[in-house]
Amino acid sequence: MSVSSDSTYAAISPSLPLDGEPPQPPELETEKKEPDKVNGLFVGTGEADTQRSPPFSSPRHKKSGSLRVNGAPKQQKAPDLLVEDIHDKYGEHLTSLKLAFADTPKPQRTQTELVSGRRAGASWDRSHIHFAPISVPFQRRLQTLMVLAHTLSIVIFLSAFFLFCAIPLFWPILLPYTIYVLLSAAPHSGTLSHRSPFLRSLPIWSLFASYFPARLHRSSRLEPNRKYIFGYHPHGIISHGAFATFATEACGFSALFPGITNTLLTLDSNFRVPFYRDYALAMGLASVSRESCENILTKGGPNGEGMGRAITIVVGGARESLDAQPRSHLRLVLKRRKGFVKLAIRTGADLVPVLAFGENELYEQVTSDSHPLVHKFQLMVKKCMGFTIPLFHARGVFNYDVGLMPYRKPLNVVVGHPVKVVQARKGEKVDEAYVDEIHAAYVEQLERIWEDWKDVFGVEKGVELRIVE
Repeated sequence: MSVSSDSTYAAISPSLPLDGEPPQPPELETEKKEPDKVNGLFVGTGEADTQRSPPFSSPRHKKSGSLRVNGAPKQQKAPDLLVEDIHDKYGEHLTSLKLAFADTPKPQRTQTELVSGRRAGASWDRSHIHFAPISVPFQRRLQTLMVLAHTLSIVIFLSAFFLFCAIPLFWPILLPYTIYVLLSAAPHSGTLSHRSPFLRSLPIWSLFASYFPARLHRSSRLEPNRKYIFGYHPHGIISHGAFATFATEACGFSALFPGITNTLLTLDSNFRVPFYRDYALAMGLASVSRESCENILTKGGPNGEGMGRAITIVVGGARESLDAQPRSHLRLVLKRRKGFVKLAIRTGADLVPVLAFGENELYEQVTSDSHPLVHKFQLMVKKCMGFTIPLFHARGVFNYDVGLMPYRKPLNVVVGHPVKVVQARKGEKVDEAYVDEIHAAYVEQLERIWEDWKDVFGVEKGVELRIVE
């Protein structure tokens, strides 16, 4: 009887002794055999007759070798070999080689061996405030600077005025200037004598308009021998689109509507702020009072009767600013706003609807449904003081989540088709039925702009145009 050997290694087994005879040492084969190959590797068989050197366990010892092991190709990694020592009952020393992965599984580490603490800085990754990177193009920095300057323009000019007031040397100049500001009729005279085409055409306004970016679109040509009233919708929070397109030449108003001198109207109280009123008059702004509107549309032009002149009114006013909610229905306060229609009939100016896609997307605002008491307080301020204070926020100068800077959302201002108006006779009372007819035609043209261009300019599905109040 003999011990069988497998294909991966072989051992020499002696014959068992016969009964009654003493055991004899086995005879070893002295004939050298060529080693067999298993899976491309040489497998040794028999007693190791080479002298072994003691293992060297110095930590400075570095193993060196090649990827070619036992004849394996250089590009292949040979599996490890395991040396197995066997001693039979006669004390003979046998040696065998086998593949390491054949019978010896590698130990696996379980997840319970190591417990880790919190990762440092993880809370910053989950922060709701995302800061702007340092590597922002210089042009975008200039765009942000111009929008910031326009947003804080009243604060900047008013602070400069008080700074000069703190210097007694300027008192002899500031005192008569303050009296002049309070008594000046320039904001509503209609002469536009302070208007500066140079200031309106400066390249810095291109930086302002390209921040969003803002673009002006024309549906039809306007005849330069007539007068017009542009109705801008919606008001938004600060009406950035109205300023970019109608108070500057950044979007090419004069190129789209040649021969027409347009004036953007704002609250009369803005022209009582020292230094700021001079800046506003130079930009071509005027008071939104009835006197100012009639003077602009009845004076100047080729014949001195206002032909070729236009005014831009943000019809919804401060009340509409409270409904400026992003990603929601476009609510226009227009149903009972008919004063601009009567103005058009008295002066003979055609009505031109203007719809700004994206104006309500520039800021986030506290909603009236979630904070009804705050909304009532805002309406009370609007009734008493003529303006209101929306509670809004958007982004900052160096972050994208907190601040008073508007978001970078596209502004597309579309000028619709004009509504022809027949001028009433001087001193004649305006017919209310005709006012309703012109008002309905104006609303129809406004809705036409919405239906024609809402898909082009990326209005979300389900968002509707609603005429309220």
